[in-house]
Amino acid sequence: MQLVNNIASLASLRHTVLTMQKKIQSALISVFYKDGLAPLAQELQAQGITIYSTGGTQQFLEDAGIACVPVESLTTYPSILGGRVKTLHPVVFGGILGKRDDAQHVAEMVQYSIPEIDLVIVDLYPFEETLKNTTEEKLIIEKIDIGGPSMIRAAAKNHRDVTVIAAKDDYAVLQNILHEQAGTTTLEQRKAFAAKAFEVVMNYDIAISNYFNPSSTTFQTSSTKQVLRYGENPHQTATFYGDLKEVFTQLNGKELSYNNLVDVDAAIQLVKEFPNSPLGAGGDFVFGIIKHTNVCGIALRDTVKNSWDAALAGDPESAFGGVLVSNGTIDKATAEAINEIFFEVLVAPAFDEAALTVLKSKKNRILLQLNSAWQISSNQSKSLLNGTLTQGTDAGNYAEWKEVGGRATTAEERANLEFANVVCKHLKSNAIALIKNKQLVGKGCGQTSRIDSLRQSIDKAKQFNFELKGAVLASDAFFPFNDCVQMAHAEGIEAFIQPGGSIRDKDSIEYAVTNNLAMVITGLRHFKH
Repeated sequence: MQLVNNIASLASLRHTVLTMQKKIQSALISVFYKDGLAPLAQELQAQGITIYSTGGTQQFLEDAGIACVPVESLTTYPSILGGRVKTLHPVVFGGILGKRDDAQHVAEMVQYSIPEIDLVIVDLYPFEETLKNTTEEKLIIEKIDIGGPSMIRAAAKNHRDVTVIAAKDDYAVLQNILHEQAGTTTLEQRKAFAAKAFEVVMNYDIAISNYFNPSSTTFQTSSTKQVLRYGENPHQTATFYGDLKEVFTQLNGKELSYNNLVDVDAAIQLVKEFPNSPLGAGGDFVFGIIKHTNVCGIALRDTVKNSWDAALAGDPESAFGGVLVSNGTIDKATAEAINEIFFEVLVAPAFDEAALTVLKSKKNRILLQLNSAWQISSNQSKSLLNGTLTQGTDAGNYAEWKEVGGRATTAEERANLEFANVVCKHLKSNAIALIKNKQLVGKGCGQTSRIDSLRQSIDKAKQFNFELKGAVLASDAFFPFNDCVQMAHAEGIEAFIQPGGSIRDKDSIEYAVTNNLAMVITGLRHFKH
């Protein structure tokens, strides 16, 4: 029974600590965004709370009829250095950081005439917004806040005694709390506000770090985040951190799902390989079909419509429910052809109005207009084990073009091999791509052996009645044996591209030489897991 009583007493004590209410007697307000501030300040005034303020915030509050005490009256210093130094003073930070239950702190605050500051309402200069609007370094640097983050961190650290509001979204929340709780906050509430404040400062610092280290933006801020319907599966939660508006404009359709975003990323990675007039003559427009991040159809043709027709023909079965992408403007003829199948997302740099009329006939169909100026990050990151794994993106397609077969490639073979190498790079390993006339006619991906990927690619080609004589083959990694070259040759394939690097490269090379086949070594592997 004694044990039960002790447990009950501890639970009661914990509840008392969590709900420990503190009456707010004074507040410091210094904000950039004034939206929604007046009602909160009016509530503070109604509760008899002393308000300290600075500069533009003080002027805003006084214009709204709210009495303020200038911070300068505490520090005895005016705002100096063009506003760079306003609140960085022991009286301000002592008032925020002083522990009310520490006798020495209290004595020192009395000795140095430091008033207690119970509430800090501070936001930060709009650094990220400034980056979007200018590239002028002087303007950007001036939007790096110093005093704001310092006050927010100080108040959040001392949340046992101080309430901190670091985002305008919480103005109304605090107003309601103070109104309902007679000007008091609980420890639990203060701790929740402190947690959010530290997140605000963290995101701010990440944005600044990314500006100064553009080639190593490993971390993304959560200042722009989107809670998704669910994750990879319905029982998983998911959130996207980042500003999708920088990448594309959504013209139609439902909210993008986790799986949509993963495939859209794969689609954009692919289409960025074909910016203008890709791979020389013979076609300027590419159309790709993505399924579970793999390319299941792609072709290069002289019109967007022709490239769509050829891409779909490569595997019309897998295209169902896929993500489509093109580097050309979607016209009405293409839209009408695409409209005949079910797909999740279409990504393109532009859409004709007539095409949009056709494609918007289905309200859930997602249409994304790609911002062609947006560039893919030079780094990738992945959460695993107890950390984050980062690497540079797989940039480039080949380090060398080394002809090692029994004959040189023809001009047509070279064009197809270059195209095949790019396509293969965007298939999961082990990967094989069979290309004919700049059209994917067979692919094998995600297999545990390279020979199985080849079998899969040949079976796919035969499923849709493609003649493989004259086709070329790309492999994302070296051939460990000559069995793949032999099997493909038996199907009529006479030109190969692969990175090389196997201790048994000579087996495949010797077979190519003996049988007068073309083979190119690129020196650049394209594993994708």
